[in-house]
Amino acid sequence: MLFFLDVYSMTLIYCYDAYCGWCYGFSPVIRKIAEDYRERIFIEVLSGGMIRENVPISYSAGYVSKAYKMVEERTGIKFGDDFLWHIFHPDQSDWILNSEKAAIALCIFKDYRPGLQVQFASDLQYALKFEGRDLTDEQAYRHLLAKYQLSAEEFYEKLRSEEYHHRALEEFSIVQRLQVRGFPALFLQTGDSKYYRIADGFTDYETVKSRIDPITRI
Repeated sequence: MLFFLDVYSMTLIYCYDAYCGWCYGFSPVIRKIAEDYRERIFIEVLSGGMIRENVPISYSAGYVSKAYKMVEERTGIKFGDDFLWHIFHPDQSDWILNSEKAAIALCIFKDYRPGLQVQFASDLQYALKFEGRDLTDEQAYRHLLAKYQLSAEEFYEKLRSEEYHHRALEEFSIVQRLQVRGFPALFLQTGDSKYYRIADGFTDYETVKSRIDPITRI
């Protein structure tokens, strides 16, 4: 499994899920890492498939109603009122949770803008966790198509296709094979196909950088 090692000497594999609150908190960290190492390291974002079947928002609302505060306090990220309304009113919400559509959207995006996949993944999480957009709704992605100048006709055709659904499921399988223990997770892959586990779960910027730098000097 080699990701862009024909152009870059190293690839940082970022395993995340659009529904993962800690990944949302990690977004500023991974965006800064992407900026710092943009000339030396390619970053491949893989969706982990945290929620593999349709479940109502009530499935996780009780946990998230408490956990989001811990994420805010540790990471400095803020969850939006429009998202939190669904968390605190699950009996009134029509949200159904499923990781697949957001994963398919990311697979499509990577075909067009592979160098911006960290930003797109971050935008997906902001759309959900701050703006309160339902990522199982096709229309939740339309504003991002305009932002990245993507054809809506092509995007929605691919969003409904078996090909990209299969690609998303393959990403879930790759994350499983990497033995990810928690989201977010980072692995640094070097040219000799060696993998270094950089992070399991939320990790601050300084720690991530301190683990990457010695490997880049090997």
